[in-house]
Amino acid sequence: MPALFRKQREIRNYIKLHKCENGRTIGLVPTMGYLHEGHVRLIRESKMQNDITIVSIYVNPLQFAKGEDYERYPRDLQRDISVCEEESVDVVFAPMDEDMYPDKPLTKIEVEGLTNILEEKFRPGHFSGVCTVVLKLLNIIQPDRAYFGEKDYQQLKVVEKLVRDLSINTEIIPVSTVRDANGLAYSSRNSYLSAEERESALSLYRSFILADKLFKNGNKDSKLLKEAITDFILKHPHVRKIDYVEITDENLKPVQEVKEGDRILLAVWVGSTRLIDNWRIGYAEV
Repeated sequence: MPALFRKQREIRNYIKLHKCENGRTIGLVPTMGYLHEGHVRLIRESKMQNDITIVSIYVNPLQFAKGEDYERYPRDLQRDISVCEEESVDVVFAPMDEDMYPDKPLTKIEVEGLTNILEEKFRPGHFSGVCTVVLKLLNIIQPDRAYFGEKDYQQLKVVEKLVRDLSINTEIIPVSTVRDANGLAYSSRNSYLSAEERESALSLYRSFILADKLFKNGNKDSKLLKEAITDFILKHPHVRKIDYVEITDENLKPVQEVKEGDRILLAVWVGSTRLIDNWRIGYAEV
């Protein structure tokens, strides 16, 4: 059973003993809980590379805009602890709001050029909240390595730049997106989907396969590929709307002529559920 800490003071004492005094390496897997196979992949990567693996579980209110799903976001701490136990996690850090934010934060963090595009256009303030909680976790736990899934690709690039710019002594380890047998990327929000909506949600993955086929057949115009993706997804019955379909280089700069290794990023509403996903062009087995 992993040790469970609910307060910063408790886990700081643990870190002082195991890292500062005994020199053990620490891997951090930051999550909002309701753990799935994507999180398990992150945990296993950390277990291979560190002496101690810590999973943080915290639904961060700062990254939810008014009217979003903060209140209904799936939570089940005992279930999550059981998953961590199965994966031999050493510590679960599940702080309470009053401990993480005893006062209303007045500090705002922006990563210029990365936090004001794509997701931020539809979720104002989202990445300021993400940066705040990530920076707090890195300061509290002082991990040697922290593990982030490529499924949230914009978040990964934001965190990588944040850590470089502020000289934080933590290596950010990206981990490939984990998908189910049908190609749907694992997400805690998948639990919102009905069986019929889940079938329509597969259009995201299938649109990536379509785009890869077009690319490998010589179609490298970004506008053409985005239109093909959009048209394909919108044909599915439970797709309500598309917030964006964009193709960028690895640093989130939009491209006109697509090359291998560029990223398709999209956000799609399936029923009442907003799903994000991305794909590295030219790497599909088609």
